[in-house]
Amino acid sequence: MAASEPQTLRTPLVLLAAVNLAVLGVLLWPWQEALNLPVGGTTAIDPAVSLLAYMGILFWIGSSNSESTRKALSSGAMLGLAAGLLLAVGVIVDVRMAAPPGYLQPALLGLAVILWGIAGLRGSQAAGNAGIGALAGMWSAMVSGLMACAAILAQLYLAGPTANSPDLWKQYQGLAIGNAATQGLVHSLDSATAFLLLGPLAGAIVGFVFAFFGQSKKG
Repeated sequence: MAASEPQTLRTPLVLLAAVNLAVLGVLLWPWQEALNLPVGGTTAIDPAVSLLAYMGILFWIGSSNSESTRKALSSGAMLGLAAGLLLAVGVIVDVRMAAPPGYLQPALLGLAVILWGIAGLRGSQAAGNAGIGALAGMWSAMVSGLMACAAILAQLYLAGPTANSPDLWKQYQGLAIGNAATQGLVHSLDSATAFLLLGPLAGAIVGFVFAFFGQSKKG
């Protein structure tokens, strides 16, 4: 096994994305009916496409031959695991607790974002520039997003079939007027997509900001 594999967690992350995609496929079967979900089925399509993109991006970036980049990604991966645990706890609390404290979710998300920023700072210190810091922050957020997505899909899978009605998907056309179970499915899929798409963007931005601050202090 190449020395860079354990550092960047490239292979485990690609496998996690593949497992997430497989579980999503099981949850959305029959797939043609999932197209009846909101916005022409994009509620179901977006997380699937995002996971496919993750598999390619993770494999490509994680295969870097640059020692400094590998060190930056390694730091981002470790901090991403910690941030991912925070996001996963938030997902579980949101599902399991009837009325979680209002401050809990923002606090967990805020801590995760701070960890992404620290990943950017440490990445920039390893590579010597803020651009790699932004990459480390993005990588960290991708790790966290995959973990949060896994928690969401696991909760959906463990909950069992969404409903027994043969018209499950058709109940959620137009406005959000479907049954509570179907609305929960849509909410969960939207949340998974947000973690997968918005998380890396936020991670890159906050990673760059922290990295730039670190470079400025160094200068």
